[in-house]
Amino acid sequence: MAYDIQRVRDAFPSLKETDSGQPRIYFDNPGGTQICQRSIDRMNEYLIRANTNTHGPFRTSHMTDEIIHETHAALADFVGADDPGEIVFGQNMTTITLHLSRSLARTLNEGDEIVVTRMDHDANISPWLLVARDRGCTVRWIDFDPQTYRYDEASVDAAITDRTRIVAIGYASNAIGTVNDVASVTRKAHAVGALVFVDAVQFAPHFVTDVKAIGCDMLACSPYKFYGPHQGMAWARRDLLESLSPYKVRPADDTLPSRFETGTQSHEGMAATLGAINHFEWMGQEMGDGGSTRRERLVSGFKVMVDYERDLCHHLIDGLQSIPGVTVHGLTRKEDLVDRVPTVGMVKEGSDPESLAQRLADANIFTWPGHYYAIEVIERLGLTESGGMLRIGLGQYNTREEVDALLNVLDS
Repeated sequence: MAYDIQRVRDAFPSLKETDSGQPRIYFDNPGGTQICQRSIDRMNEYLIRANTNTHGPFRTSHMTDEIIHETHAALADFVGADDPGEIVFGQNMTTITLHLSRSLARTLNEGDEIVVTRMDHDANISPWLLVARDRGCTVRWIDFDPQTYRYDEASVDAAITDRTRIVAIGYASNAIGTVNDVASVTRKAHAVGALVFVDAVQFAPHFVTDVKAIGCDMLACSPYKFYGPHQGMAWARRDLLESLSPYKVRPADDTLPSRFETGTQSHEGMAATLGAINHFEWMGQEMGDGGSTRRERLVSGFKVMVDYERDLCHHLIDGLQSIPGVTVHGLTRKEDLVDRVPTVGMVKEGSDPESLAQRLADANIFTWPGHYYAIEVIERLGLTESGGMLRIGLGQYNTREEVDALLNVLDS
């Protein structure tokens, strides 16, 4: 079987929307993808048939409990974990990271060290800077090479020491697209007894996530970045979650995952997240090799999607580099595209990113200008004063024709 772009596009109702007869082209995907029909259907079904709170003696409450359990199990399969209790839901990745980091802070002492990187979204930097401030810890930085757009290995080795207690790293950059070797960094961190927290927000929509292969201790991502609702989730080892003291109200359940899911959650969001997982399963079943388990179907779905997105990314980068004055910041050689997600940051000589984004918006093409909270990346590239970059983010439903439309506007 093969990737069928038209069937994929048919699974997203918002792609049919037009403005004054002009179709919308969504290249704003790194900030949030369009939601698939299966996710919408799951949300609507929950709100109509089961909308209530948890642990009640009546039917709708039982249904809510069942949906919550099933969604945790589905997300465990999505990240390659065995235990649904290791999945924690929250409003978004930023909120969850702040929540978990506060509990981790209780385990730290003055003089302990926390490692962050210059390539990360600030949601995986500021929480740890705040922890360091509150607990008297030292912050060390992993740098990246602005010529190769990869981690500086010497910087990695220098940052991780015998005093390191937490290493917070990004799986894929939301600005330059680089996929980092987080498994290697994890091994180095574990060698000194440190915990590893991985931000997989930008990685998870494009590649199979496997927490066992990485070996990390915690990993966070966002369903609204992989065609679901505005939700966040984190995975963490059960023994680690059980050892931490959560910030919660006294009557709240102290079992996993409830002890870290404070207050009433978005149950409709959980149901919709299950729909997004179902969408990837459908791709694996209909266009890939299928499988007898949900995990096998998910892996199969990603497999057929990866090749399509990589080819589209190559077409975009090749087209951008043919436009006079355009510089693409990130991996650009065709053989290197295996190490990047299709999120492309660029600048054009004589034009600021805000103006470029507005010109594209006038043609109903949606892109993001600025720093997109990757302030360390933009500063490291020397682009802060000039307004950052224009970010073009491809997703599974984008087409070559849409890329060509963008290139025509940028070249005009």
